[in-house]
Amino acid sequence: MFVVTLRFSANKAQAPHFMEAHNAWITQGFEDGVFLLTGSVLPGIGGAVLAHNLSRSELETRVQADPFVKEGVVTADILEIAPGRTDDRLAFLKA
Repeated sequence: MFVVTLRFSANKAQAPHFMEAHNAWITQGFEDGVFLLTGSVLPGIGGAVLAHNLSRSELETRVQADPFVKEGVVTADILEIAPGRTDDRLAFLKA
């Protein structure tokens, strides 16, 4: 399981130009069964993605394809988590 943080860079003002493509990238992640959650990091400093069902290298490739990352609107950081103990509702993450 992975947590990806997408922190706005000095190029944040360019975000509106790439928002449609960024949203398409997010939609594709959900359709592929990789993204479990996306959202904003408050107060307006970027976004975050909870991902699973792929390797770190596959996720790195996917993240590099995000138009926000490609265009320098955000910088991405990937945190890998090996779930040990979960609420029963999240047991699928331990697989």
